[in-house]
Amino acid sequence: MMTFTESELLRIFVGEKEKLHHRPIYELLVSRALEQGMAGATVLRGLLSFGLRHKVHSAKILELAEDLPMVVEIVDRTEKIESFLPEVESLLREAGADALVTREVVKQWTT
Repeated sequence: MMTFTESELLRIFVGEKEKLHHRPIYELLVSRALEQGMAGATVLRGLLSFGLRHKVHSAKILELAEDLPMVVEIVDRTEKIESFLPEVESLLREAGADALVTREVVKQWTT
């Protein structure tokens, strides 16, 4: 039988063009998550979106396809997510990134 433990999902939405020291923010976030020993991280590229400014970003329209949304998802125990948040905040502030950060409780399968 599958056993699940309570964990958290940290989701960070950033633009594809957001960079710090010539590296994409989403790459830096995943690198830092790995360095911190987080359980897992994934980057997803959005095909169609709009945000706070209601500007549509779409992979279909060539002129709008240059700054698609990137979603970084990191899963771990609540304590680990909590300790990683200052790192996330520091990176986003230093880059001046226009980002959205969310957290939610999830059930993680453990073997």
